[in-house]
Amino acid sequence: MQKKPLPVGIDDFEKLIRNNYYYVDKTLFIKELLDKKGEVNLFTRPRRFGKTLNQSMIRFFFENTGSLEGNEANQALFKDMQIMKQGDRYTQEMSSYPVISLSLKSSKQPDWELAYGCLKEEIGREYLRHRIVLDSLKVPEQKRRYEDIMNLSGSQQDFATSIRFLSECLYQHWGRKVIILIDEYDVPLENAWFSGFYDNMIGFIRSVFESALKTNPCQEFSVVTGCLRITKESIFTGLNNLDIISILSRSYDEYFGFTQQEVDRMLRYYNLDMKRELIKSWYDGYLFGDAEVYNPWSVTNYIKALTVFTDELPTPYWANTSSNSIVRSLVERADISVKEELEILLAGGTIEKPVHEEITYDSVYDSEDNLWNFLFFTGYLKQISRKMENETQYLTMAVPNLEVKYIFNNTITKWFRDQIKVKDLSQMYAAMLEGDADQFQAELSGLLQESISYMDTQEVGKSPSLSFGGKYYHGFMMGVLNNLRDYLVKSNRESGNGRLDILVRSHNVSKTPVIMELKVSETYKGMENACDTAMQQIEEKKYDSSLPEEGYTDVLLYGIAFFRKQCRIKVHRKQF
Repeated sequence: MQKKPLPVGIDDFEKLIRNNYYYVDKTLFIKELLDKKGEVNLFTRPRRFGKTLNQSMIRFFFENTGSLEGNEANQALFKDMQIMKQGDRYTQEMSSYPVISLSLKSSKQPDWELAYGCLKEEIGREYLRHRIVLDSLKVPEQKRRYEDIMNLSGSQQDFATSIRFLSECLYQHWGRKVIILIDEYDVPLENAWFSGFYDNMIGFIRSVFESALKTNPCQEFSVVTGCLRITKESIFTGLNNLDIISILSRSYDEYFGFTQQEVDRMLRYYNLDMKRELIKSWYDGYLFGDAEVYNPWSVTNYIKALTVFTDELPTPYWANTSSNSIVRSLVERADISVKEELEILLAGGTIEKPVHEEITYDSVYDSEDNLWNFLFFTGYLKQISRKMENETQYLTMAVPNLEVKYIFNNTITKWFRDQIKVKDLSQMYAAMLEGDADQFQAELSGLLQESISYMDTQEVGKSPSLSFGGKYYHGFMMGVLNNLRDYLVKSNRESGNGRLDILVRSHNVSKTPVIMELKVSETYKGMENACDTAMQQIEEKKYDSSLPEEGYTDVLLYGIAFFRKQCRIKVHRKQF
């Protein structure tokens, strides 16, 4: 039997169902909206966790298309869905309301004029979609205003109050209050912050929201989605009817992201049960309210890849879908304490921070706590536990899974390489090539102090060797040596009776080559013995055996031991 295709990148509910894609049924979200009767509902979730698809689902459930045929077509989309089993109280709400649906996720332009133009186009398209209401507008001024906005010729004031005006027109035409859906409301704000026109954008978005959501008599209810709760700039000032549902909220906790049961069901359907633990380690680990959920974007992408080749390796799909500017900024701006906490997180540990949900883009860098909170609410950290001390709530946080760990690692590695490129390492290179172990050790120790290191916790307890945290130190050394001119730097090269860690040599055989063996010590005092072990291994494995045949007359043999941010270097010049 042919399996349903997986809907990678499809967030249009109608398209997904009509084309028979695999759908994880989230329609009970509608039931909860109707039960809780929130007037303005703000859902904050990380990028790619199903916000847009849920908004599309809400629209097709509630919207009255204006024709019996159109309504029946929309209702057919929900055949056999969970919401249809909840009784008439809910199904009678289908196709009963005019719906305004706006997505702001495409507002990522480099300047205010282009960004404002895109927002106008989005609003204009929604006016065009509802142009049937023009027949009900008997006041010439109303009709002119509607047509100006639809044709993108209205004033900025017209567009600032356009959602309120459209809801009034829809109410006048249909005689029913309006459902307002605004998706990814904070994307324009994030883009404007990084592009330098934040004040212009925040002023416009504030005007749109205040007019549309604050004391709007034509509003039935609204659903707004985004990554962050933006309140400091007064976007939601005076909205006493605002219900904020963040990732800390227990309400609606299972409707964004995939639960374990949903992932298990998907794996059974595609005969991929054997991949359960692998997928869990890479893409699970988020805690929204009381629900532990997977990243739905990454799970869908990986299972789709596995349906083609069952030996496909997991990939950090989420890393390519959203800006990692904040992660990079955290690393670049990090002081010693932040670096130490990053190291704890990357080693599988936890950190505890006070939590506050009113994060704003212009205050992210005001304090370290703001940065950690931003990383938490945007999905780069997960909740382990929380507690209240006096009036302050504290979160214990960790890296959620291997995918996010990869993002941190990759960002840190790139940052380190960028930093090394602009550093003058000539003194360190000279000391290394001349056999000056003391100077080489001093220069290398300085670089270690500036870097962000971590140990792979799976390796803890092993003997001092490259396996214990060694991947980091090996990569660190290769990055340090990357700018060494006129020399070739080789890693893990077969030589003698084994594989040496690092070989540095010139095509000019009159220049002495360098062999390095790296070790990691479990203690500070143990670095001395680790250096001796490294030197002994070079001799026993005869890593230098091929050099005389290539014309070299001597070689510098280095045993280098690491303990956290410390190193110990021993050298021996060997003549052939």
